[in-house]
Amino acid sequence: MSSRLADTFMELVQIDSESYAEGPFLEDLKQRFNALGLELDEDDSKAQTRLGSNNLIARLDGDPSIEPLFLSAHIDTVAPGKGIVPVVRDGVIYSQGETILAADDKAGIAIMLEVIERLNETRVRHGPIELVLTPGEEVGLLGAKALDMSALKAKHGLILDNGGSVGGIILSSPSMFSLQIEIHGKAAHAGLEPEKGISALVIAAEAIHHMKLGRITDQTTANIGTISGGTGSNVVMEHVTLVGEARSLDHDACVEQVAHMVETFEQTAQKYGGTLDIKQKQMIRSYRFEEDEPFVLHVADALQRESFPVRFEHSGGGSDANVFNEFGKVALNVSIGYEAIHTIDESIPLSELEDSVTFVLRVIETMQTFQS
Repeated sequence: MSSRLADTFMELVQIDSESYAEGPFLEDLKQRFNALGLELDEDDSKAQTRLGSNNLIARLDGDPSIEPLFLSAHIDTVAPGKGIVPVVRDGVIYSQGETILAADDKAGIAIMLEVIERLNETRVRHGPIELVLTPGEEVGLLGAKALDMSALKAKHGLILDNGGSVGGIILSSPSMFSLQIEIHGKAAHAGLEPEKGISALVIAAEAIHHMKLGRITDQTTANIGTISGGTGSNVVMEHVTLVGEARSLDHDACVEQVAHMVETFEQTAQKYGGTLDIKQKQMIRSYRFEEDEPFVLHVADALQRESFPVRFEHSGGGSDANVFNEFGKVALNVSIGYEAIHTIDESIPLSELEDSVTFVLRVIETMQTFQS
């Protein structure tokens, strides 16, 4: 196990970078990339996203006859991510216990840095490499959505942002829509003249009763997650706000589920004489790869060459891979060894960091034979 790799990771996690406060961390990374001789290309996306930093692409020159490859990781973390103190116990890195560890996704960044270090040291033949660092992944993939994909020369890439031991390849990820529903009824005194009111809560309750929610099919889910409203027990509830979502590995099915939810609210509101304001937004778009897709085969072969068992997985959540794939790249989110992300129990074995570097180097070294 490279002590440099472990030291780098533990240095990175001690630099705070919760979403919307990524700036100091990106400045540190720029210094590290400059020291490695990389060419830096920083956009001006934070003016649009209101995040703490821009997107950054760091480039390592390579043999132009070999197809370029990009590696991507996000620089922001969830809370509690301030003042992280990493500790090593029995070959596994944890936080001291009061914060997350931030292996999601600083493990991915440490892997990138070590890969470049080793390429510079070994002088192995490779194609052009692009490192893509995005802010705001944890708050809606905001950095990736603002990235100018035409700035990337590489069509194929690895997103170093999936949990579990090295060997996992995510083949599909869902579309997701968010819904905010404002139901407007009519207030009345609940004890003296309730018949003069229109209860927004009754509209909400009946609509939800008739709505398909939970596990719709093996590919589609839907949920109403929060509900709020009302001013007092003696007032017919005039206003209710609900927040929900729909997800599906089939984009058209997701669109149909959202339409069903909206229509059910509309019909119920009309029945009782209420009105609605509904905001729906596509958060991510689904993608799906077959096991015989050329880049999937290439990545799986690299894993097998290093004796890592290949696991094809399907995700119920999103990542920057959704954005890259939506905008024409072929991006595979791969496992890099961390566990229990977004919790104070988050951890990563030192061996998984090393295995990830070995795997990524093998993908890079074999790009000279890759044919899309």
